[in-house]
Parts: sequence; structure tokens; C-alpha cells
Amino acid sequence: MSPPPPPLGRGRRRAAQAFDEALDDADLMAARAALVQGRWQNARSLLVRTGDDWDRRGHRVTVLARESSCAAWAREWLLADPESADAAVLLALAQVRRALHGKAEPDRAREACRVAAARAPADPTPWLGLLMLECAVGGDQEAVRSFEAVRGRYADHHHAHHLMVARLAGRRAEAGPDPLHEVYDFANWAAEQAPADSPLAILPVIAHAERYRVLAAAGHGPADPAASGHWTGRRARQVMKAAFDWWLEWELEGHPRRLIDLNFLAHAKFCEGRGAEAAALFHRIGRHATPAPWSYPDRDPHTAFAAARAGALGTA
Repeated sequence: MSPPPPPLGRGRRRAAQAFDEALDDADLMAARAALVQGRWQNARSLLVRTGDDWDRRGHRVTVLARESSCAAWAREWLLADPESADAAVLLALAQVRRALHGKAEPDRAREACRVAAARAPADPTPWLGLLMLECAVGGDQEAVRSFEAVRGRYADHHHAHHLMVARLAGRRAEAGPDPLHEVYDFANWAAEQAPADSPLAILPVIAHAERYRVLAAAGHGPADPAASGHWTGRRARQVMKAAFDWWLEWELEGHPRRLIDLNFLAHAKFCEGRGAEAAALFHRIGRHATPAPWSYPDRDPHTAFAAARAGALGTA
């Protein structure tokens, strides 16, 4: 039986505006819908097909793990297949998600990640789960250790680098703007270390947005990013140009998290006042907006995205 239509009025509008963390991964959406109904076999098939495409595996596991019933179905999967590394990592990231929402003890989630890591030593995904946890509730050493464990298994891991940038951006907020802040050094280093076709080339843009989030929240800048001047300095313009030029040359249509990068880059170009370049990016984004960075520092992301898109496309 097909589900009922969304309610009229505000409920329908909220449904139409909902951010989908699956982005444009139709296979992931199908497996997630089946998992919600208790059919974990679809998730098993999806992860088998994903193989060692580590960025895609990390994306798919983290999205599946966000479902409230995921931990229960992952345990059922483990009862049917006790040696399954895929079931173990799905349970581990579901436990991480629960811990981040205060529904499970962090140590229990850490142990689940270690169990999953032992079952698949080459897989960075259990360590990604641990990194998510440590960036939120752990200390600096624990976060760095987890990041190095991910990077040791896959040096260009997209999600892990984004997590570390967000973590580093939060340091020394009270000191105010600092063009030599460590988050910029980290992002530049990672971009330089990555292969020419790696989306980590856009990491300096991510660092710039994350640092704005922290500075604005600490009172060192206006709540409107376009009015902050954060994207219009000489260094900022160089970073944005290099990232946009990289996108024009490579535009990795197949990367599972490319739409996250496109949202950050469109946000940066809009804040910089480069409407034509922002418009090109909005066309590529289509309906796949992401909460970050449009919510920075404390904005309604739907409203911010719609206003920026309308301004760039001349439909305001």
C-alpha cells in the first residue's frame, strides 16, 4: 500500500523543503526506505555493491545509520549473519548517531566502532564513525587519532576532512579573525597533498565558511554572511577563484558528496558578490540544497538558500 499524501498547508510545505542527506543517490534512498520497513537485505545488497569505494561507502553508511530504527535492524542482520562486517559498521554508526543525540553512552558507541574496525581492518568507515563522535564529544588528541586512522586507510577521505576542518575552525574563537589560523593551514595542506582531481581542492572554501560560522557565533561578525566582508578580502578571493577554476576543470559528477561542495562553493560565490558564477553553481545544485553552510551562523537554511538562489538567478 502506498503511503498517504502529506497533509495540506504547513506540513506539505515542510515536506517539500526537507533536506535529504542522501543527496541524489537513488539507490541509497531505496535501501533507506526498505530499512525503515525492516527489510535490511536491501542495505546489505547496497553495501556489497559499494565495495571499497570508501567515500561512497562512508556516505551510504552514515545516511542509513541516521534512521531511528537502524540499530535494531542492524542487530537483526547480525543475528542472521554474525560475521558480517557491513552489519557491524552499520550498527556502529547507528550507535554513534544515538550517542550524539544523547540516547546512548559514547563509550558504547566507541566499542561498537572498534568491533567493526576489527572485522574490516582496511575499511575507514568505522573510524569515520569514531571521528564523528570524538569531534563532537572527545578531546583534540582523540579526534586527531581517529582522523589519522581514517587517513591511513584512505588519504583523500572527503567526510573525514570536512569533520576535521569544522573541528579546527572552532579553536581560539575568542581571538577574533586571524588570516593565519590553523584551519586554513590544514585545509591548504590537505588540498596540496591530494591528487589533482580530488574534491579536497575545495577544502579551503570549506575552512573559510566554517571559520565564519565560529567567528559570527562568537560576535566577531554580522549574522548575514554576505554583509560580513569575510569573503571579499584578497586572500578569500584567491581561495574562491582557485576552487571555482578547479570545479570548471574537473566537475566530478560521480562523487557521492559533490553536492555538499557545490553548496559551499555557491554560498561562497554569492557572498563574494560573483552572481554569474554562483548562478552556474545553483543550476548544478538543482533541488539538492544542504543545511550547511546556508544555516551559518544561525539562519534558517531554507530561507537563506532560496534568497541566495533567487538573487543569483535574477528571480528575486
